[in-house]
Parts: sequence; C-alpha cells; structure tokens
Amino acid sequence: MDDVTLRDETLRLLRCPVTQQPLQRASASELEKLGIDFPEGGFLTEDRSLAFRIENGMPILKPDEVTRVGE
Repeated sequence: MDDVTLRDETLRLLRCPVTQQPLQRASASELEKLGIDFPEGGFLTEDRSLAFRIENGMPILKPDEVTRVGE
C-alpha cells in the first residue's frame, strides 16, 4: 500500500465532529465561492452546511472552530 492510497483511505474516514456527516475536501477557490476564506482549503460536510479549515496541511476538526456556510 502506497502513501497516496493510505491518505485517500484515511480521508474517507473523516467525519464532522458536530454532525457525524462524512467530510469532503474543498479547494480554497471552491470555499471562496461560498464566502469562506480558507487559503489552504478545507473540508465541507456532506450537506455543505459546515466547513473546517486546513492549517499547515492539517485539518482543524474542532467543534468550536467550525464555520457555518452562509453566515
């Protein structure tokens, strides 16, 4: 198993700590269209209502640092 496969498998396991929905990777430009400024990109919940930033290459999945989409 190579590193890329392991990362892909790990990413599929990520869940929102608030809703338990699966998380999907989102680019900085995709998030910008939603009014969110995360220069390194981030993760969106499956229903696209919550966003978590990436900082220094690591997802910040802390419930108290969630960004609500559209607010």
